[in-house]
Amino acid sequence: MAEHPTGIPIQLEPLVVRVLAPNPSPFTHTGTQTHIVGRTDVAVIDPGPDDPAHIAALLRAIDGRPVTAIVVTHHHRDHSPATRPLQALTGAPIVGAAPFDLDDAGARADASFDSAYAPDRVMVEGDRIEGNGWTLEAIATPGHTSNHLAFALPETGALFSGDHVMGWSTTIVSPPDGNMTAYMASLEKLMGRDDRVYYPGHGEAIEKPQRLVRGMLGHRKQREGQILRLIREAARSIPAMVERMYAGLDPRLVPAAERSVLAHLYDLQTRGLVIEEGEAWQTKT
Repeated sequence: MAEHPTGIPIQLEPLVVRVLAPNPSPFTHTGTQTHIVGRTDVAVIDPGPDDPAHIAALLRAIDGRPVTAIVVTHHHRDHSPATRPLQALTGAPIVGAAPFDLDDAGARADASFDSAYAPDRVMVEGDRIEGNGWTLEAIATPGHTSNHLAFALPETGALFSGDHVMGWSTTIVSPPDGNMTAYMASLEKLMGRDDRVYYPGHGEAIEKPQRLVRGMLGHRKQREGQILRLIREAARSIPAMVERMYAGLDPRLVPAAERSVLAHLYDLQTRGLVIEEGEAWQTKT
């Protein structure tokens, strides 16, 4: 994207600068967006992959200011590995999402969990970190991952939404850690807030966040309806459902679509609406 080049600081508002990492893919869009919050001292949100050019770009954007915290929304490999070299260079604590070790490489190879992620402080709903003129408040938004956090900036009404709400696509929800029931509840939770703008981990700033979240809820309910209609016609496997539901899908995204359908089926199963018989799913009679 010529208007948002890799490694160049983009001032989004007086307290927020964005730096794009050089890791574009079908799953990350143009790459992971690191946000730097503050004026005289700063927090670095989702420093991204352990890429020397990106870390050098972050240091240029920080420009010698004290780093109060390195903040992580979730520890997928496109978000958290740069915490370690950045901590070594700045001495800042790593804070945010809780760590755990889970092999989740099946749906998207770029976003399996960063097993070396080791925060100095785990944050939960309502926890805050503060600097000179800024505050970041943790908002628990599980679904994309069980440990996902968003961070509100109450001074300006901004929300750093990580991968829970992105500016270019709906997020993947991939079991076993991704959970559609939790994801939908987290979207409903955001609907109850009045944030002015979302700054996502991927894609453009979201200037009308309530409208987008409402649309995302509707999109997921539409997918759920498609699944139920298909398996009411006949018991079907997940690949058969994906073939019907996602006509013309990029073949590289088929595994992710299958994981998303599985997440919907698990949610429907929890609600007592469907059952699994071998590799096929059918409505519960």
